[in-house]
Amino acid sequence: MSRESPTIRRRRLVRELRRMREAAGLSIEEARHAVGWTSGRLNHMEAGRSRPDSSALKDLMNTYGVTDPARREAILELGRQSKKRGWWAKFDDVLSGDFIGFEAEASKISTFQPIVMPGLLQTAEYAALSARAQLARTEEEVERIAAARVERQKILARDDAPEVHAIIAEEALLRLHHSDPGLAHSQLSHLIDVAEALNGVTIQVHPQAAGIFAATSGAFTILDYTDELDLPIVYVDTTETGIYMEEPDQVTAYRKTFDHVSMDALSKAASIELMKQIITD
Repeated sequence: MSRESPTIRRRRLVRELRRMREAAGLSIEEARHAVGWTSGRLNHMEAGRSRPDSSALKDLMNTYGVTDPARREAILELGRQSKKRGWWAKFDDVLSGDFIGFEAEASKISTFQPIVMPGLLQTAEYAALSARAQLARTEEEVERIAAARVERQKILARDDAPEVHAIIAEEALLRLHHSDPGLAHSQLSHLIDVAEALNGVTIQVHPQAAGIFAATSGAFTILDYTDELDLPIVYVDTTETGIYMEEPDQVTAYRKTFDHVSMDALSKAASIELMKQIITD
């Protein structure tokens, strides 16, 4: 599976569009008038809601006075890459938002899950159970969601697989155990296998005995990237499409919260022992 994500390329392109306009000293409205576009077109481009073609990018670069051939070609290439479709596009009917695209190119994924298993560590059976819990899904949609989840996990088998640090609340493990002991056995066994393997995955369990803790607002994921052009992203899951945050102070706040939760969580070895105990009990 390729690491290159058109979602990330689109994010870079959006930053470049804003950077060029601001360097030219133009507001969005001034730039729109200068290039002769209808109201809203440039707004959509700078918000990442539309993917400009080469002609539109050339018009903007001419308006902004970008003449360096190398930079012009780099921006045009970003535009071409951003228009490609990732593997997840074939699951558009059951997937929403850009998270999988952002996740696909991350070099480090830090996630806290208080209720469900992390998506990258779910078995197909658990993914199906989770999808059915949404109630509004047909059985066909449930099967496609589970298939997409399995496909998504292939990033863990890449030569340049991301480092994954997952913290799961003990409550999530016990809730699954009480709901479906058989499924809990297979899902926890999978977590144990992943945790004990020689890989870049660290799994910690946050025990109920720790009491009230820092991440009282719920599940979140921090995505870090090797390329300095790609700023870290915090993703907070919601019932709809989720919330993305990339302002430095927001990322710092969530990173601090994750670190505090990690310090309160069981060690990797103790987490494995607890999961084995839940299976045995």
